[in-house]
Amino acid sequence: MLPRFPAVTRCLSLAALLAAGPVAALEFPLPPPGEDVIGQVQVIKAKYEDTFADIGTANDLGYLEMIAANPGVDPWLPGAGTEIILPTRFILPPGPREGIVINLAEYRMYFYPKGQNVVHTYPLGIGREGWGSPIANTKVTAKTPNPTWTPPASIRKEHAEDGDILPAVVPAGPDNPLGPYKFTLGVPGYLIHGSNKKFGIGMRTSHGCFRMFNNNVLELSKMAPVGVPVRIINEPYKFGISAGKVYLEAHTPLDDKGDPSVVDKHTAVINALLKREDLANNLRMNWDMVRDVVAAEDGMPVEIAVPTTGQQPMVSSVPLDMQ
Repeated sequence: MLPRFPAVTRCLSLAALLAAGPVAALEFPLPPPGEDVIGQVQVIKAKYEDTFADIGTANDLGYLEMIAANPGVDPWLPGAGTEIILPTRFILPPGPREGIVINLAEYRMYFYPKGQNVVHTYPLGIGREGWGSPIANTKVTAKTPNPTWTPPASIRKEHAEDGDILPAVVPAGPDNPLGPYKFTLGVPGYLIHGSNKKFGIGMRTSHGCFRMFNNNVLELSKMAPVGVPVRIINEPYKFGISAGKVYLEAHTPLDDKGDPSVVDKHTAVINALLKREDLANNLRMNWDMVRDVVAAEDGMPVEIAVPTTGQQPMVSSVPLDMQ
């Protein structure tokens, strides 16, 4: 039986606890074949002037994932010397590791450069209430540096109702909400782009497009060509293998419109597990830990299964309250 600890404590290895400073851009070597976990959780000490928005910007982390990883800490005034967890360990999304993969439930993108054994991952702003981001298989159809913005009639109407009259065309520059670069997708009306606002990355703030930090979108522009596949998914529960052990990463579920979902979480996590047919059968689940991870929704991979000597199927004897 695996030990049970609070959500934060159980995620931190000795290496993570000894981390002394912020991470660089989130680029990781791909794990060995059959494995899914990248990165390490880290801890830094906040400075007096720090906010979660500042720390997230410096470490390629979104606002909501910072809050989820640091429950009980004031995001606007953590306080000098407060230990802040950086949730920089991830289970790679299910499915092919190619091109761009966007997981709405994570507010995060994964990019697999062709011919390289690495993955880059970036936080995203996604569609807010009433402007959900799509679930789709598409591709990048165009790349545009220093884009102008032609607000759609629906957005101009929304702003006008709030007394904000938008021009027909917003030129490139610091006031352009598309930032310094945009990727046009095959799904009509949707883009991946930068932003003229730092706050909102890693949240539901857009009109359905995918917002990135400007340094991130410029970095991506140098690596992702026109035609690169883009797979947009909505997976709040990710299972992965590392060193023969099974991990679960849980996020707050969103519905198909991008709104917080009222889905039966226990049923959803079991269904996500059953999709992973590649997971070995000689593992025993710690269902108490699974319940804790699902309840915490802190976005950090947690070990939830250990090897056994027999051939006991790992999804057998599911507790009634997990069905």
